Amino acid sequence: MIKITDVSLMRGTKMLLDTVSAEISPKQKVALIGANGCGKSSLFALLRGELTVESGELYLPKQWQIVSVAQEVAMSAKPALEYVIDGDKHLRAIQHALREAEGMALVDGKRIAELHAKLEEAGAYTIDARASTILAGLGFSQEQLTQPVSAFSGGWQMRLNLAQALLCPSDLLLLDEPTNHLDLDAVIWLEKWIQRYEGTLLLISHDKAFIDSSVDRILSVEQQQLYTYTGNYSAYEKQKAERQRLQNLEYQKQQEKRQHLQSFIDRFKAKASKAKQAQSRIKQLERMETLVLAHADSPFSFAFDAPDKLPNPLVSMENVTVGYDTTVVLDQVKLNLVPGSRIGLLGRNGAGKSTLIKLLAGEKKPMSGRYDISAGLNVGYFAQHQLEYLDLEASALTHLQRLDPRATEQSLRDFLGGFNFQGDSALKPVAPFSGGEKARLVLAMIVYQRPNILLLDEPTNHLDLDMRQALNLALQGFEGAMILVSHDRYLLTSVCEDFYLVDSGAVAPFNGDLEDYRQWLLDSEKQAEQSGVDPVKPTLDRKVIKRLEAEFRQKTSEVRMSIAKAEKGMESASNRLSALQEKLADMDLYTEERKAELKDLLNQQKESEQLLSQHESSWMEAQEALEVMQSEFEHTVSGNR
Repeated sequence: MIKITDVSLMRGTKMLLDTVSAEISPKQKVALIGANGCGKSSLFALLRGELTVESGELYLPKQWQIVSVAQEVAMSAKPALEYVIDGDKHLRAIQHALREAEGMALVDGKRIAELHAKLEEAGAYTIDARASTILAGLGFSQEQLTQPVSAFSGGWQMRLNLAQALLCPSDLLLLDEPTNHLDLDAVIWLEKWIQRYEGTLLLISHDKAFIDSSVDRILSVEQQQLYTYTGNYSAYEKQKAERQRLQNLEYQKQQEKRQHLQSFIDRFKAKASKAKQAQSRIKQLERMETLVLAHADSPFSFAFDAPDKLPNPLVSMENVTVGYDTTVVLDQVKLNLVPGSRIGLLGRNGAGKSTLIKLLAGEKKPMSGRYDISAGLNVGYFAQHQLEYLDLEASALTHLQRLDPRATEQSLRDFLGGFNFQGDSALKPVAPFSGGEKARLVLAMIVYQRPNILLLDEPTNHLDLDMRQALNLALQGFEGAMILVSHDRYLLTSVCEDFYLVDSGAVAPFNGDLEDYRQWLLDSEKQAEQSGVDPVKPTLDRKVIKRLEAEFRQKTSEVRMSIAKAEKGMESASNRLSALQEKLADMDLYTEERKAELKDLLNQQKESEQLLSQHESSWMEAQEALEVMQSEFEHTVSGNR
């Protein structure tokens, strides 16, 4: 059992937890929730023994093995599979001892036998298969298992770190935002893994649906205190809403948000059919009255103003082909976006969801087909790489002033207050901002520009639960067209009226809801496991296969060269960033005398971050193209096409 008794915890001069107590029983699965910066990660550091308490006592069973996800990945030429197995340090230590024993001049047979027995006990003879299964669940292809760690982008390297933690035996598993770098398929797989996990779990996450399916208890950090709630996140919201109702906090604010939601619910009900997806969405929206109460004290409050123009259609495409260089990723795409379109994109990693978003954002051009945009189109595009294009020396206020020089400072500061950039925080440089703060600023800039089409590619990464709820509410009232890619199922269900499936190079309406999509994934996995050559279809002879393999190698050579070039660029940019970060860690740099030197280093940092982002984007596009080509080749060879 974990016992926290009258613990106070500080970071610098900031009090995070003030005389708190809590107990966590063995094999319990607990979500630790609270606003960004409230002390959740610090509590994890305390459990790992990296911090000490100011007062009070923390008890952990001495024999417990505590495992958490490493936050950094060293550039390494080691294959991904071997890197993941390295996470089991106990097993690696036994293997090292065995190699030493076998290399001794005088061989100790008894010692070697003991070590072999320990290896078996540690699961050495199944670890390759277990590691491969975890990596497959997190989205890695069989081919990627042998690729060097340095070949992967930052997000995929974090998946490798997550795989290490899942593979390693543990009594206490600490998962801090494990879904941030995952797509929806991998999140669904991770849920199933957690449900089977037999140890004690502490989870930090801002994904409501993920928390709901993963835990049986909530530990909430509120105003430097810890509050315990039984059940999952939905149960927590009901319990907290009841507490808020009894205390009658911010009653008027709640009423206003209720009215806003009710008008949206009424609008949707007016056109809802008996379709399963429509009924599911109505139920979700009707739950929101409780959610408003649970988030009544949120520091975030903003809305999308009506766009200046709402042409109909906004975008129209017929038989559009889009891809990378000469490689087709999506073919024969037909899609019309009109005001009020609310589309959630579903599909496996690498299927082409981001490619479609980039086409609509104007970052990619169609290779063929008819692609028409209306005059007055105003695109609001959010993707993680855009965070790197913020001016690190400028403040949040300055970013908005550049968008609208005629606006008064007070009006802009009032607007930024809705995104919790209050007081001096609106005037501070962006450089030290966290990922969540940068994401909020990018979203603020998008909202301010009153777009008539929203393209959101994983917008909730790094956002806490209150900000996600505020974004959800704001999207309810958005009048333009929206396309959303997200692993946050609560957001998808709440704001999307239609789902489209991106699969096998095609984009088509998906007839069902997210539970149907989950079943589709499971059915696809079963078919893949049971797949063999269909006896009805003729198999290809060896000569034809050899010819197809040669054609495949030739066809993919250009893409592979692009991948190699991007990997080299990523490594170079990462090394440069590490060197710059080392220099920026020098506190003497932040003096008036060295202001020019600091400015130069910050400029270099910004350039390096942008360069790294460009290389990562190129790598992802090329990898996506290669995966599509690989899939087509495998279908052809197996006789499935």
